[in-house]
Amino acid sequence: MPHIRPVSDLRNNFADISRTVHESAEPVFLTKNGYGDMVVMSMEAFERLQFDSEVYFKLKEAELEAKTTGKRFTHNEVFSALRRKLQEKAAEDV
Repeated sequence: MPHIRPVSDLRNNFADISRTVHESAEPVFLTKNGYGDMVVMSMEAFERLQFDSEVYFKLKEAELEAKTTGKRFTHNEVFSALRRKLQEKAAEDV
């Protein structure tokens, strides 16, 4: 069930809203004059949402590419390329 609160609660009950977004890992929807105004969420929930959006975007991109080209990769080709990129990234971080 979504958490819906008036926007004035952000000022008057900030600690309660902060606790709610962290404990529930769900956003709190704030209303102004009875209409939706903004959404408050924890940084963790926001980062998870961004990650999910990125993954979804990459999958859509891959689907479009698969529809427009006949190029396909084997399991070994994909995982070899991933391992190579991970090794490069690890070498950069050292």
